[in-house]
Amino acid sequence: MVKIINTSGKRKTAIARATLKAGKGVIRVNSVPLEAFGSETTRMKIAEPILLVPNAIHGIDVVIDVAGGGVMGQAEAVRTALARGIVKWHNDPQMKDIFLAYDRTLLVNDSRQKETKKPHGRGARKKFQKSYR
Repeated sequence: MVKIINTSGKRKTAIARATLKAGKGVIRVNSVPLEAFGSETTRMKIAEPILLVPNAIHGIDVVIDVAGGGVMGQAEAVRTALARGIVKWHNDPQMKDIFLAYDRTLLVNDSRQKETKKPHGRGARKKFQKSYR
């Protein structure tokens, strides 16, 4: 039986879906290896779960598809999906505690969303100026 694990992560409007299976330890985001994905900042953000538990992805291939949102929203969705997948693969409560102690959003989706625009203004709270004469 082949072990395959599917996880997901969300941040704002970005959704990342990760698939983990036995392999050589390669991480691909939207079919691009992690080493070549995005900017240095986004790569560092995505690699946080791997840095916290260094040999967690040895022998695991990770394929992550991410859509929606902006650059950093996608990066944070990817890191959540990756961390969840690693914890689910190893089934180790100690690893889960390490991730939660470092940053809760590694395992829990950040539910904050942009507040919707309201009438009579430019945004959610800002109102157009009014003049009496």
